[in-house]
Amino acid sequence: METEIDASRAPLLDHLIELRRRLLYCIAAIAVAFGIALYFSETIFAFLLQPLKAAGQSTVIYTQIFEAFFVQVKVAFFAAMMISFPVIANQLWQFVAPGLYRKERRALLPFLFATPVLFLLGASLAYFVAVPMALHYLLGFQGEVGGVKREALPAIGNYLSFVMQFLFGFGAAFLLPVLLMLLERAGIVTRKGLIGARRYAIVGSTAVAAVLTPPDLMSQVLLAVPLIVLYEAAIIGIWFTERRRAREAQAPALIES
Repeated sequence: METEIDASRAPLLDHLIELRRRLLYCIAAIAVAFGIALYFSETIFAFLLQPLKAAGQSTVIYTQIFEAFFVQVKVAFFAAMMISFPVIANQLWQFVAPGLYRKERRALLPFLFATPVLFLLGASLAYFVAVPMALHYLLGFQGEVGGVKREALPAIGNYLSFVMQFLFGFGAAFLLPVLLMLLERAGIVTRKGLIGARRYAIVGSTAVAAVLTPPDLMSQVLLAVPLIVLYEAAIIGIWFTERRRAREAQAPALIES
């Protein structure tokens, strides 16, 4: 009896051992990337400060003794996560792929490659367009009010949170096509259902843009419009995958006939 129980538990134990091994590789990759990023943390933060400098702000402050140190650590951690993403994605794929059929592997692999590309596109749009426009709007409140000078003195911790909100918000938003196409592959949504929910998607995109961006209209439009376009791109991508699956399903029948 014990032999049968042990035999039934053996596959699960092997999976857990494999999962632990993959996780250790991921942690090691993050640790190495963090060490490298921490060494270059000032250079990375200087790069993140360029939109603020371009908006005419030449000073940032910190009001807490450890704030500058923690900002460097946060910058290094964010950079480490982005640098080590290829390793993490590869380890995830190596763990999942053996349990998939060949068709499933072929279907999921493009999404794995598209994820970092779309994320970088979204983050680039935020860094080069959305963040400068938002800073130009928000820093425009400087000046005299009732004879009192109003001056912006951004704290480095608040500024880092502001930039990261934009970068990760836009980057995650650009993953919408990947998410929708994966949901369609899993049978959770359909192309007709997405077409029918188009009006709700427009409202949802506007709401997401309002939450992730400052109150100025242009920043909201810069996120809402790409989200709507990406939603339509997902519908088109699903249409192509449906046609391909239909051709693959017809191929055996044609061979038999």
